[in-house]
Order: sequence, then C-alpha cells, then structure tokens
Amino acid sequence: MTTSLFRSLYHQGFVRVAACTAPVTLADPHTNIEQIVTTAQTCAGQGVGLCVFPELGLSGYSIEDLLQQSTLLNAVDTALAALARATADLLPVVVVGAPLRHRNSLYNCAVVLHRGHILGVVPKSYLPNYREFYEKRHFAPGAQIRGQTMPVAGQSVPFGVDLLFTARDIPGFCLGVEICEDMWVPAPPSAAQAMAGATVLANLSASDITVGKARTRTMLCLSQSARCVAAYLYAAAGEGESTTDLAWDGQTAIFENGVLLAQSERFPSGARAVVADIDLTLIRHERAQVGSFADCAATTGTPDPLWRSIEFTLAPPATDLGLLRPLSRFPFVPADPTRLEQDCFEAFTIQVSALKQRLKSCRAAGMVIGVSGGLDSTHALLVAVRTADELGWPRTAIRGYTMPGFGTTEQTLASANALMAHLGITRATLDIRPAATLMLQTMDHPFARGEPVHDITFENVQAGLRTDFLFRLANQHNGIVIGTGDLSELALGWCTYGVGDQMAHYNVNAGLPKTLIQHLIRWCIASGHFPADVCTVLRTVLATEISPELIPATAGASQSTEDTIGPYALHDFTLYYVLRHGFGPARIAFMAEQAWRDAAQGAWPPGFLPHDHKSYGLPVIRKWLKVFMFRFFTTSQFKRSAMPNGPKVMAGGSLSPRGDWRAPADGNATLWLKELEDHVPEA
Repeated sequence: MTTSLFRSLYHQGFVRVAACTAPVTLADPHTNIEQIVTTAQTCAGQGVGLCVFPELGLSGYSIEDLLQQSTLLNAVDTALAALARATADLLPVVVVGAPLRHRNSLYNCAVVLHRGHILGVVPKSYLPNYREFYEKRHFAPGAQIRGQTMPVAGQSVPFGVDLLFTARDIPGFCLGVEICEDMWVPAPPSAAQAMAGATVLANLSASDITVGKARTRTMLCLSQSARCVAAYLYAAAGEGESTTDLAWDGQTAIFENGVLLAQSERFPSGARAVVADIDLTLIRHERAQVGSFADCAATTGTPDPLWRSIEFTLAPPATDLGLLRPLSRFPFVPADPTRLEQDCFEAFTIQVSALKQRLKSCRAAGMVIGVSGGLDSTHALLVAVRTADELGWPRTAIRGYTMPGFGTTEQTLASANALMAHLGITRATLDIRPAATLMLQTMDHPFARGEPVHDITFENVQAGLRTDFLFRLANQHNGIVIGTGDLSELALGWCTYGVGDQMAHYNVNAGLPKTLIQHLIRWCIASGHFPADVCTVLRTVLATEISPELIPATAGASQSTEDTIGPYALHDFTLYYVLRHGFGPARIAFMAEQAWRDAAQGAWPPGFLPHDHKSYGLPVIRKWLKVFMFRFFTTSQFKRSAMPNGPKVMAGGSLSPRGDWRAPADGNATLWLKELEDHVPEA
C-alpha cells in the first residue's frame, strides 16, 4: 500500500463534512448563492465532502409574506440553476434551503446538489405554528409526500421525504435530510431515515435564539445522533435574518453517536463553516453490533420499497488531508479534568460496590491480597480498604502480604510495607525465595545449579508460588483472594496462568486498563479518603517503573514490562478500538499515528508532566501493533476463557468470557497480521 493511500481519511472510512452558516440578504437569492458558493469553495479546498447550509438560506427565513410573491419564487428557481452551475466542479454535496412550489402548494425545502446536478428535494415534514412561528400561513407540510418529482431549475428531480442520498464510492455514506422543527417532534424524520440506512443526518435550521435555547438544541442533536447511531449536522441561520421581533445566533455543530465533534462560535460576523471528519466505519460497526437497532428498524421502520436511493459519485481526493476530529491518545482516559474526575469516581465506586456484594454473598470473613508496591496491587488494596470501611469491617480483616522474590527491589518492598502499615491492615512479609529455590532444585533447573538462567520457568515458579500461598492463606483465614491484574494485562496475556496472577477469587481490576489505573490512584490522593502518609506512598508508587520484578536487576536496572511487550499507552489505544469498535490493524495504525505523532498537539490528561509527553511514529506503532495482534488473537484467549469474576467498569468493554468478549481459545491472528503487513507502510 502507498503511504498516501494509507493516510487518506476517505480510504480509512471517514468522510469530511461541514455545517455552514452565511450572512443572508433578505429576498435576494442571487446574492445569497454567492455567499454559499464562496463558503462551499473554501470547504472544497479542505477536502470536505458534504456542506450543509441553513433553512431557507436562498431567500432568507424571516421574510414573512414575501414568501408568497411570485417574483421572489421565480428568482429562487433561477438562483438554484446558477448554484448548480457554480458548484459543478466542486467536491462536496451541497444542501441548501429554499421555498419551492409544487402543484398547488409552497414547501419549505432542502435542495441537495452535487457537481452541477440537483439530486433531489426534501420538504419540511412538520411546520411550527405556535408562539413566534407562523409557517402554516405560507407552507404546506411535507410529511406525506413520497414518490413524487418536481421541476426545479429546468430539471425534473425526485421530491419527497422518502429520499436517501448514497455515495457509490464511499461505503456507508448515506445522507438523510430534515429541517428545523422536524428535530423537535416526538418522532423526527431522521429516525426513520437512520433505520432505512442513513448514516449522516443533516438539519437545516432557522431556529431563532432565546436564552437557554442553544443548550436545548445541543441536547436534542446529541440525543438524536446517539439514538440513531449516526452523524448529525446542525446548521442554523444567523447574520442577516430580520430582527424585527427575533434574534438569530447561527449555531452550527457536528455530532456523532452522542458525541459533539465540533462547533463554531455563535452570533458570528461573516460566513462560518465548522468542519469535522465523521467515522462511517464506527457507525456501521456500532449498528451491526447493537442488534436492537436492526430489531427496531424491522418493527417500526418504513419498509425498504418506500425509500428511494439517489446515488452519486463523490470522487474524493486520496491524499493525506490529516484528520479533523477529537482523537484521544488515551481513549479510556478523558483529557477533560472534570470528566476524568467523574470517571474515576464512578470506576472506583463500581469496584467497591461489586466487591461488597461478592463479600456479602460468599460470607467471607476477610480479604487476602498480595501487595507488590506496583500500580495494580496498590489500587486493588485501596479498593479493598474502602470496601472494608463501607461494610463496617475493621481494616485488619484485610490480610496483605508482600512476597519478595529474586527480582524484588528495595523500593517496591518498602512501598508495599509502608502502604500496608499506614492503611492499618494486617500485614506480613512472606519471602518466597526459599520455596522457589527448593522447587527449582527439585525440577533440576539450571538456576538451582548456579547458572544465570532466567527463563519463563524461572519467572513462573515465583508467580505461581505467590498465588498458591495466597489461596492457602485465604483457606486458613476464611477469606477470599483479591485479584490485582488489569484489563491491559488480560488483553496481552501478561499474566501467569492457573496457579499464578491470572487467578483469584474475585478480580476487582479486571475491567480497568493500565492507563486509567494511575489516574485512579491520583484521584484517590485528591479524594480525601486516605491520610497524608498514605498519599505520600501513593506518589512513590506512581513514579515507579512498571515491572513484574521476577528477574534480578542488572546494572542497577530492574526488569521493565514495557521494554518487553511495548508501551501500555499504545496497547490500550489498540485495545479500545479492537474491543469497542472491532477495528482492524490498518485503521488503528492510521488513527494511532494521528493521535501520537506530535506530542505538542492535542490535550493530555491531568497529571502528565512535560517530560512524560511522548510521541510515536508509524514504525514504532506498527511494531507494537504486531505484538498486540499476535498476543491478543493467538496466545492469550485461553487465559481469558478461565478468568475469575470481576466487574465490567469501562464502556470500552471487558474481556470476560461471560460478558463482552467471547472467542475460541485456539484462535489465531493470521488475518490481522496479514492486514497489518499488506496495508500499513513500514515507513
């Protein structure tokens, strides 16, 4: 694959769209199309494939009875012909608002044009006729119009609410159109359009502005995009509309599946176009995955034969246009501090609530946990302590054991002991080295003969002994073993199977990715749940390199997990898009490069110091993506198939075989590795 094609947003399943507003000159269609064409030309230069303009933008919305003047209506028809000619060489589909006559009535319409052709006309279904609105004085409602044609600018074009506009050359690009009030009714036309296949919904609006109304519009757009699992473009009239009795704010915004992608400032002076890249692949996957969407369409949607598909060829550029959409480096970790604080509160509370229920149901008298001084066991211990507090148990009902092995460092050992002491739990040090040495001797392992052989057997003897001790201690003290392994480790199979850290009686961390755990610990510091001496230890844990500490340190450096399996930041990025959206390696590599290639661009979650702001180029992304795909699809599923119970925490998904992820233990990564090899450039 060529690098340019790999970096083409259209090739990768995105489409660039714009919600536009432009100053309107009342009752002057030819001046208005000049504004529209200029804005569309600017958008075309950015690679935009769809431009949506406000309601009645050719004539102006607020012209009252001038809408009934034949001179104006004739001028609108002439202007549409001129607009078609002026956009004949432009990339984007252009959607504009115009008053159009059909048979014995006048309709408030959206006109869809592309490369010199008027593809179709959609009438407004529902007309507001209350408070400041008086549309039924001028227009006829279009909700019942299907299967008709009308003459526009010398062409006979499809006319009705049954039109969907579909790109032949962009999989999943299907446009549905509604107008202003249509969004405010109990059953918006866009809902039926989405169930019939529309992935992109456009709303041409001339909603006047009153205090608080913009929030309501945003809420409706967000909700509709989420319910319809679609992109939703909202373009409202602004500058130039009559202020005889009303005011206009020109609100424009783009939403996707319940997320605001982009919005412009309100009350603009001059034309504005808010541009974003919407993810057609994500929308299509989400609809296919959520079976209730198709069920609802089958039950309540309009039958397929009653929809007309108007096809066009977009022919977008195949060049690198960048990617214009919010794209988090850490999809499990929001960069917004308020949102991150809320997510941490909910995640921690979910863990505590789930563990409380398990302890009550199994009638355990306590908890047993191995504490290493690393991130995962530290956080699991905090959850256990908070759970004991809420149950009214003494903290001594938690038995914490630090179990130094051949690679344990003084720093982590000190952190583990200090943390347990400050938290007031029952604590003990259980040195596993004598038992490990005996096992290695019994097995006739080279290490027992003095040879520096630190293979997987050497490591797993230690990991297995730790877990074996914890289970027997739980038997001895009528407790349950609290698991500490996290979602990222489960994804990569970075855990010792069976009698090892893969197993526990209940794993509170099973739903948490590694990249979120450090922020949860920061939240625990800030929450006030724990005293200052505990928080001091927590800060030390946060500064400690991630390591299993199973191999003796060499040259002062302990064993590094990320040196072996790769950066958790990249793996969690991949995990989110594999697990939540089913993306393949080529799509993930494209997005990862966009998110990670420049450390100076985009927001970082709170707590990252400047020297922690890292960047990764495509060769590094490709290298570790290959590791992830092989480990996730080939080598790790058998461990997940036997994983202990634990709560799902993140909407991004879990890996429980009883929940989000069910896969054969003897699967393979052949297809994923081939896609990576064939479609992701090495340079």
